Amino acid sequence: MTQTGSPFTFPSGKTALVTGGSRGIGRAISLSLARAGFDIWLNYRSNHAAAEEVGREIADLGRSCRLLGFDVSDPEAVSRSLDPLLATTTPYVLVNNAGAIRDAVMIWMKFDEWREVLRTILDGFFLVTKCVLPGMLSSREGRIVNISSTSGQAGRPGQVNYAAAKAGLIGATKALAAEVGRRGVLVNAVAPGFIATDMTAQVPLDRVLPAIPLGRVGQAEDVAGIVAFLCSSEAGYITGQVFGCNGGLYV
Repeated sequence: MTQTGSPFTFPSGKTALVTGGSRGIGRAISLSLARAGFDIWLNYRSNHAAAEEVGREIADLGRSCRLLGFDVSDPEAVSRSLDPLLATTTPYVLVNNAGAIRDAVMIWMKFDEWREVLRTILDGFFLVTKCVLPGMLSSREGRIVNISSTSGQAGRPGQVNYAAAKAGLIGATKALAAEVGRRGVLVNAVAPGFIATDMTAQVPLDRVLPAIPLGRVGQAEDVAGIVAFLCSSEAGYITGQVFGCNGGLYV
């Protein structure tokens, strides 16, 4: 085990796969896990420049970073990208963070907007996890952390597609945790509230802050800290749980 200047301990020489890892919450998670001593497999869909920048930051931390550009909702792309790597290495950590937002009130929502969000979040979870899970079960160890949302717990107008997908991810977390716990694989979810990222940059703060008891928006690092904890030895008796990170927006 390794102690990395953190109050928590982490296994040494292990790999973490983070989907949607090039920006926002995914970037913060990738860097946090690298600081904890993990080598990173960083998935991204199309922004290669952003992924390369995160890769350089991870290298500066003394860890390796493999960039994996593929669409998590595409079965062939997932298999083509991951199968050769999984033949020799099983990640100790999988963070399912890849997501999509196509907000619209349901009466105006197009089927493509519904379908893209569910495909990215739920199909992506299924396809990537199904690839990684056999190795985790064989080695009888692993941590899977699914990034859900307060929208999946409480619902938000204009986000029927996103809320449905994130709520589905919570249900999948609980069911999978019950399936694989006896094999030493722990599965949990983190549900962020309003986090300052590119996706939320256009939301007027004067509409958001009054609803948040802590009086501030969250930072991506707030979410990454919970994820790192769930990947530590100290979280070894936690599975099937949903951890809110929302400043009291939803309790």
